Amino acid sequence: MGIRAQQKEKTRRSLIDAAFRQLSAERSFSSLSLREVTREAGIAPTSFYRHFESMDELGLTMVDEGGLLLRQLMRQARQRIAKEGSVIRTSVETFMEFIECNPNVFRLLLRERSGISYEFRVAVAREIQHFSAELTEYLVFKGVERDMAAIQAEASVTLVFSSGAEAMDLDKNERDALAERLIIQLRIIAQGVNHYRILGEHYQ
Repeated sequence: MGIRAQQKEKTRRSLIDAAFRQLSAERSFSSLSLREVTREAGIAPTSFYRHFESMDELGLTMVDEGGLLLRQLMRQARQRIAKEGSVIRTSVETFMEFIECNPNVFRLLLRERSGISYEFRVAVAREIQHFSAELTEYLVFKGVERDMAAIQAEASVTLVFSSGAEAMDLDKNERDALAERLIIQLRIIAQGVNHYRILGEHYQ
């Protein structure tokens, strides 16, 4: 990559990071202006269009990055599982660490999941589907039949995102208590899938 290309990528990265920094519990992406983002990034407003066609394109890029970051962390969690043992506990702890370390990333995914923009809703749904699909493949690898693995993954991801939304407004002790409750709920789902499979075999 040449020097000019490197500089362009650096500026593009600055815009993305600047937009993420401006998100908060009070501010959603839709409330951000181009001028605010470019000022935070330290570039002229006219330079924005060298990197993104519109604020919507910037936002969709942020959604893609948020989903990718979450999936990468969960892949790392599965590597940790081999050392630490508990699949569900390690996964939940990793997810809660993600929320604590990247609150604005999760805020973006959470808000745009049910936001007014159709394109954003589709983009977030796609990222969640990727997340669910990877969990399905992991469960299949662990011996769960694909149909049941998909059901377990969908239920688990829905529950995890719901708990993540609740965790955003909690202090550490409350978040730890929520994590313990989530672990129990996910274990109940996993046990239910296993019992359903056994009952299904019994009545066949």
